Amino acid sequence: MPFKRITKQFTPEEKAKFAEIRRKVKLEFPPAEPKLKPAKEGIGAQIRKAREAQKLTWYAVAKAAGIPHPGTVRDLECGRDVHLSNLQAVARVLGLKIELVEV
Repeated sequence: MPFKRITKQFTPEEKAKFAEIRRKVKLEFPPAEPKLKPAKEGIGAQIRKAREAQKLTWYAVAKAAGIPHPGTVRDLECGRDVHLSNLQAVARVLGLKIELVEV
């Protein structure tokens, strides 16, 4: 048996009550963090620069590197933690070399 949808206009008191509930919920559960932003320096920025110079998409790099999720390349470019093996595979596809140097 389908449900019958009931609609009605809220009174000003109800509107105020619901607005207060929404305000409290937003305080208790704040909006999500902004979307990832590309790194401005470091390994992520270098990976992005090389990928864009070669006019490749995240998908194309991930596919060539044997990484199942293109989001991994995005995460790398945004400075998030990724597996070293994924970093090495992406660098190899882009013609880059990862080296450790003493500082």
